[in-house]
Amino acid sequence: MTGHPRQAAMAQLLVGAAIIGTNGLMVRLAGMPPTAVAFWRMLLAGLILGALVLARHGWQPLSRKAWLWCAVPALAFAIDLWMWHQSILLVGPGLSTLLANAQVFFMALAGVLLFREQLGLRFVAGVLLAFLGLWLLLGEGWAALPREYRWGVWLGLGTGVAYAAYNIGIKRSQGVAAQGKARAPVEQVLCIAAFGSALCLGVMGGVEGVAFAPPSPHAWGILLVLAAVGHCLSWVLISRAMVALPVALAGLLLLAQPIVAYLLDVALFDLPTSPRQWLGLAVSLAGIFVAGMKAKQPVAAQDA
Repeated sequence: MTGHPRQAAMAQLLVGAAIIGTNGLMVRLAGMPPTAVAFWRMLLAGLILGALVLARHGWQPLSRKAWLWCAVPALAFAIDLWMWHQSILLVGPGLSTLLANAQVFFMALAGVLLFREQLGLRFVAGVLLAFLGLWLLLGEGWAALPREYRWGVWLGLGTGVAYAAYNIGIKRSQGVAAQGKARAPVEQVLCIAAFGSALCLGVMGGVEGVAFAPPSPHAWGILLVLAAVGHCLSWVLISRAMVALPVALAGLLLLAQPIVAYLLDVALFDLPTSPRQWLGLAVSLAGIFVAGMKAKQPVAAQDA
């Protein structure tokens, strides 16, 4: 694809990635416990996706196996949001979003373990660059950092693991044959995963004893924007654009997520920065991009 259609796809993907980059900011602005924000995000997103499914092609019957596989992304994304929202409050939207993008590495490892893919020198180089970048961001002062801050860093990395599991679960759920169809509709799978995640987060919040009720119309507005724009619209834009773009280019453009989050953190929350930290951010992003670039795989491996 060349010319205007490709440029339009690039613009769509950049907008979608930039929107996701603002999600951490909205979590902070909601002024609610992080688990409660995650619960409302997924519940409202599930309602929006459900309406989209009904408006487009109606609800399709799924096989029992497809329903079982939908439980994987539902639980994984609940864990993902729980850890990420906690990390946002501990280390800020910028660093937490950067750490969550480590899912690139965990997805690659899952490809080796589950889909028999091979890791090349490119992946190893990407890992080394990413760790060098994190060392530049945090390294020398790690021991002196507050315990809560270090815990936020680990939660951010854990978010990447959970997000990788979510992506794998979505892929497997779509690949399971629906009744009368070759694949389950992606909007329907995402809708089921959203409601399942909301249920899991509701249980988590109940155990924590958090207050779920939004305290003000302002909080309701933030939650609606987070669900409709930060979750549903960003997914629609990115999923449509990725079909039309090379994998390497899409991976590069998706790095707008942590860049936007980090810049907002600096601009709005007075995040202290130094030339060394800016270099660390750039090196980490380069590592994520390099590791995320994949050589063409055999068709069987891609469809596994």
